[in-house]
Amino acid sequence: MSTAQAVQHLAQATERLFPYENWVPRLSKLAKQYRDNKPCPHILLEDFLASETALAMAEEFPDPTSDAWTQYKHANENKLGLAKREFYPPTIGAVTDELNSPEFVAWISELTGIPNLMSDSMLEGGGLHQSGPGGYLNVHTDFSMHHFHANWRRRVNLIIYLNPGWQEEWGGSLELWERKMARCAAKYPPLLNHALIFTTDERSLHGFPDPLTCPEGHSRKSLALYYYTVENDKKVAGHSTDYFARPQDGWGKSLMIWLDKKAVDLYSRAKARFGFSDEFASKVLGFLSRKRGD
Repeated sequence: MSTAQAVQHLAQATERLFPYENWVPRLSKLAKQYRDNKPCPHILLEDFLASETALAMAEEFPDPTSDAWTQYKHANENKLGLAKREFYPPTIGAVTDELNSPEFVAWISELTGIPNLMSDSMLEGGGLHQSGPGGYLNVHTDFSMHHFHANWRRRVNLIIYLNPGWQEEWGGSLELWERKMARCAAKYPPLLNHALIFTTDERSLHGFPDPLTCPEGHSRKSLALYYYTVENDKKVAGHSTDYFARPQDGWGKSLMIWLDKKAVDLYSRAKARFGFSDEFASKVLGFLSRKRGD
């Protein structure tokens, strides 16, 4: 029995929130598209979940005023994150569990061609994200090793967008850039129930670097899952999130991007060594933001 057949057999045993019956028969074709897409292996899947499931997730999405959110606000990003599974509403929590299940991990391993993928129940760096008016995320490659599992290598990102009625003129399209920031090679707007899956390596430069122009009361919402492999080779060197300036960014902005990524690198190393959470940094950033506003 092939991996795809095993996934389909297991998924059919009980009712699942991921529609395996839609995606398993197309897996071979999708895997080829994934491998062939440029500038890095990736694929956009529309209608990723059942429409009622995606809409329920969007309707449940936690309000940005909740104290559960972690604030990421510095020169290279302005967004909120929520990685604590215990704070997730029912449908979002159930879908998160499904996408971390052995059956789904086997499916995404077949899609990407990366064997022995593992899910991350901690949702380190992932989970729920949202950015309101003015929010942005500069172009970057992701941290390569899990902060709390030194031999876990990050391999795949899955992002599900949860934005009914999103207008493309508000911005927020995820941009995929070629190496050396030569040009933006692909852009994907954050539309409801669209899922973007891509390999995480030095080729996967991505972000939404232009500040959002959505009206007050709207935000760019998503659920992100990351998948890993165990790497016992001590030669595999880890790196923190690495941000890049675009050709159109001036020297002043480019300098700020470079200085800030050095600070992020120091923070990531300290986080891995001492084990503190992003909540600590969020509180410091929130305090400094309030002080600047005094």
